[in-house]
Amino acid sequence: MFSKAQPTIFVGVEIGTTKICAVVGELSPEGNLHIVGICQAVSKGVRKGEIVDPQQAEEDIRRAIAEAENMADVEVHSLVIGVTGSHIRSLNNRGAHPVASAESGLTEADVEDVVRNAKVVNLGSDRELIHAIRQHFTLDGQRVVNPVGMSGRRLEVEMHVVSGSQTRMENSIRLIKGLQLKVDDIAFNGLASALALLNSDQKELGALVIDLGAGTTDYAVFAQGALKHCGTLAVGGDHVTNDLAQGLKVTLRRAEQLKLEHGGALPDERLNGQTLTFNSEHGMPLKTVNLGHLRQIMHARLEEIFQVMAADLRPTGLLPSLNAGAFICGGGANMPQINALAELVLDLPVATGRANGVSGLATALDKPEFATAIGLVKYWSLRARPRLPKKKPDLMAGVRQRFTSALNVTRLFSL
Repeated sequence: MFSKAQPTIFVGVEIGTTKICAVVGELSPEGNLHIVGICQAVSKGVRKGEIVDPQQAEEDIRRAIAEAENMADVEVHSLVIGVTGSHIRSLNNRGAHPVASAESGLTEADVEDVVRNAKVVNLGSDRELIHAIRQHFTLDGQRVVNPVGMSGRRLEVEMHVVSGSQTRMENSIRLIKGLQLKVDDIAFNGLASALALLNSDQKELGALVIDLGAGTTDYAVFAQGALKHCGTLAVGGDHVTNDLAQGLKVTLRRAEQLKLEHGGALPDERLNGQTLTFNSEHGMPLKTVNLGHLRQIMHARLEEIFQVMAADLRPTGLLPSLNAGAFICGGGANMPQINALAELVLDLPVATGRANGVSGLATALDKPEFATAIGLVKYWSLRARPRLPKKKPDLMAGVRQRFTSALNVTRLFSL
């Protein structure tokens, strides 16, 4: 049991392509989450969200956690890590359960049975279930919030299932264990970002969260209060840098500098005649680039990212119902005109995401690049909250406790 007098510590670690971000949060006995430590370290052992150099990645993770510990003045023993990459898959699945006795009313055992049936998905031999998130129940064709105690003959549940490559996720877990730390849980980065940014009204109205990172772009759609769809594109800000290096014939280091200092998501005709001259590397002659051309290169790649995302979302029929709009986080959210470009492609109002529902370090909460790590802390605190002392009884607490263990990645509750 958690202490009734002391706050509970939760730690989230995002293992990103260009940065390792560690966040420490305190959950008070009243259930308030307060961010008390945050650190980001340069990431050199990760490509497209996946570990390619374990030794380097382990050192980067160690440094980020150590600095977050110092800021929060705590000692970290366990944490939750985020996962991303092209191996992430998601789908909606339905489970059904015939009720033995309609007269006596449904029990928690009936709920357990229908949820268990919805988890039966053929994922493949090398795939692991990350989330199985309940969307809604249907009892004899009527949508209900909580079927326990109601009368009916056929109970159904819709669940959103997220899975990933077992071996790739184990690589991240192995690194953390190598630091003599315990992995409490794992979570999809796109879901974590959405939990950090969206409030209950936005989830109900319908919202799209886009985490535009360096190596990947994660996205998650909430509607009617539940996760409806999510995915990952193996493309991000590093691909923009690479395009600039090739198109402008400069080094990757120079391309990154040009992107940060002169970049933007939309082309600008006013820049077509403007040039920038700088000393070239390795003793080569002076190099001149056209700023208008730079913008066109960036626009083409960033537009493609949103177009591919829109193509994935259209068959779901969700885009027209996203009345709260879209929210962009990750380092790419700092790109000038990125919201305007997303609005043009997605035909949605778009805003920069800001963490909500948590307090603490204002400088961290206002930065979209910290959203995923903050969301990981929020995610784990939500999973732990049923075990905290409650003022009111929770009818589903027994179900949640029986089916959620520290290392079981199956999710049976609505976030």
